[in-house]
Amino acid sequence: MLLSATSPAALTRKSGSTFYYSFLLLPREKRHAIFALYSFCRVVDDCVDEEGGGGAAGLDRWSAEIDRVFAGTPETSLGKELAGALVRFPMPRESFAEIIAGCRMDLDTNRYETFDDLEVYCRRVASAVGLAAIEIFSYQKMRTREYAARLGIALQLTNILRDLGPDGRRGRLYLPLEDFRSFGVDPEAFLAQTRSSSPRSVETKELLAFEAGRAFEHHERARSLLPRGDRRSMVAAEVMRVTYRALLGEVVARQFPLFGDKVRLSAPRRALLALRTLLLSLVP
Repeated sequence: MLLSATSPAALTRKSGSTFYYSFLLLPREKRHAIFALYSFCRVVDDCVDEEGGGGAAGLDRWSAEIDRVFAGTPETSLGKELAGALVRFPMPRESFAEIIAGCRMDLDTNRYETFDDLEVYCRRVASAVGLAAIEIFSYQKMRTREYAARLGIALQLTNILRDLGPDGRRGRLYLPLEDFRSFGVDPEAFLAQTRSSSPRSVETKELLAFEAGRAFEHHERARSLLPRGDRRSMVAAEVMRVTYRALLGEVVARQFPLFGDKVRLSAPRRALLALRTLLLSLVP
């Protein structure tokens, strides 16, 4: 099994993740735990996205390592970090299995017929992460679990719309095929646009606007689900939501770019959003 000398915190920072700055709001013990969880998500995602990542065999190795983590006998440095986090924070084993299962879907599924089908994927690769993360953040109200699950879907839909170009060049199309039919857009022609600079049709623009509207709706549903009693403990999660909602707005403003660097928010803007969200969480 490949061992990495990179610490979870360094890996999170190096990845350029929007999440990194929200994690800095946490106390030291929680911050170390969430860095370990994020790093696990990063390495299993790399198994299917990066050349030489190991594919199915890599996922199998990490699945076996998670078994050892929960048995108290991890072999990798990251596994040891996760085992240490589990002593304090009861992250569900099911979440780790779901995350791996979601990444495994990327090996054999590159089209989704309906939004319900896509939602299964989103719940595995994103909602499962949220349900593990809130055990680190700590919460009092059971409805916070619904918030975490819905927030995961909102974040993943945002990622999908930001990454249309690179995903398309890998042959992956996450937008539901039923939506392509509804708007009269040929999905294969859309994929071809991720490899060329051909102009978009009116129908394609309408399709993308519809998908963005759905993502905004999930952000709003997540916001409405967060119980008032858990607003302070979920401040890091809320920073993620607010930042990703702003990122979604930027993707829309730039008309869903398919080429060039990924759409990102500037560090000052992320810091301002984090500060504003933190201050709002302190309001009784």
